[in-house]
Amino acid sequence: MRFLNPVTGALDARPSAPYDLTYDDVFMVPSRSAVGSRQAVDLSTHDGTGTTIPLVVANMTAIAGRRMAETVARRGGLVAIPQDIPIDVVAEVVSWVKQRHLVHDTAITLAPTATVADALALLPKRAHGAVVVVEDGRPVGVVTEADCKGVDRFTSLSQVMSKDLLLLEEKIDPRAAFDKLSLANRRLAPVVAEDGSLVGILTRKNALRATLYTPAVDAQGRLRIAATVGINGDVAGKAKALLEAGADVLVVDTAHGHQESMISALRAVRGLDPQVPVVAGNVVSPEGVRDLVEAGADILKVGVGPGAMCTTRMMTGVGRPQFSAVLECAAEARRLGRHVWADGGVRHPRDVAMALAAGASNVMIGSWFAGTYESPGDLQTAADGRLYKESFGMASARAVRNRTSEESDYDRARKALFEEGISTSRMFLDPKRPGVEDLIDSIISGVRSSCTYAGASSLEEFHERAIVGVQSAAGFAEGKPLHASW
Repeated sequence: MRFLNPVTGALDARPSAPYDLTYDDVFMVPSRSAVGSRQAVDLSTHDGTGTTIPLVVANMTAIAGRRMAETVARRGGLVAIPQDIPIDVVAEVVSWVKQRHLVHDTAITLAPTATVADALALLPKRAHGAVVVVEDGRPVGVVTEADCKGVDRFTSLSQVMSKDLLLLEEKIDPRAAFDKLSLANRRLAPVVAEDGSLVGILTRKNALRATLYTPAVDAQGRLRIAATVGINGDVAGKAKALLEAGADVLVVDTAHGHQESMISALRAVRGLDPQVPVVAGNVVSPEGVRDLVEAGADILKVGVGPGAMCTTRMMTGVGRPQFSAVLECAAEARRLGRHVWADGGVRHPRDVAMALAAGASNVMIGSWFAGTYESPGDLQTAADGRLYKESFGMASARAVRNRTSEESDYDRARKALFEEGISTSRMFLDPKRPGVEDLIDSIISGVRSSCTYAGASSLEEFHERAIVGVQSAAGFAEGKPLHASW
């Protein structure tokens, strides 16, 4: 990456600003391009994680669960299951995700005798918005929210379900599935095996997505998933259990990664000789990168304080503007033959593009994905009718309570006095993009376009070719669209 000097117009190796930069502080200059189409851009990463799009869902309890892991991996990204989930539960989640189909989604199922109330409780759990009514393992009807409106909640589903079913064969090509759904003017259809038993559900939009995205899969062709371990307690024992459970990436995580406890934890993990990438963080300096690489990290998580749920900077004054942190840490990691993930601070697709231009191999997203159907929380309705889910920071009092549930009341009370994160925040669902796949579409569309503007057909070329400049706050505001006239 090169920087545009605003005085001379020359391209410099370093930004001209005498201070650290956030994503808002920078912009990209278009270059001559021979890339004819956004779809010609290869967004797969080379950090060993197997992602085919450069997105990792942050290891936050309110965001990273089994539904999120399945959906994101199907589109080529990766989800890191949080460290405060019991190991046996993580093992069950990993096993479940690896049994999911690479094309069709997992269906919500109920019996014909179930009630409308049962269906309404489950419908928000999946973005496809349908319950498949099953009898003896075979689909006999489909129920959507529209079918439940104005109906007594104790009404059985057999009385409200749509019985005129279009069924898709399990091995149908996604393009053929799209055409079949389009011809029948159907939004979705159950997917069945040769014996007629239900194996999933497919929407017209997801059939289309299956032709545009490549799933992130392991050597056996199963969806990939990451798992997280902290730096306290029996780190080696927990890490070994996660590896045995089948985690494809191991994340060693703490807010302040450049400390002796992290270095000891990393050495313990590396002593297990894991055959998967080991991610560690968080750091924001080249020195932190060097020390964690020496201790055994393959990938460094970069970011202190930029996350929407994080109060670290306001509480402690500690942190670093994220673009500069990623830029310097990525350069040092690259020198050492390692990689970085940009963790936090992204609020627009442009921010993801700028992190990749700075040298990140993947970009971690947390709160942005909290307000989606796939995040673990229950869907709630605000007084104004807007739908939302609750989110919270992983250093907040709420997260600390979850993580220390087995400790004494005294120790838990002491730790709860010191929090650096928001314990509850409403993350509203975007009516136009309520599912995580909708947000992924928006992000990846923007990143692909950024690459074409830079004349890059891959992420490596994007980092090499991107020309970045520093802008004022007015320059950033100028780039924002107006949704109404002035």
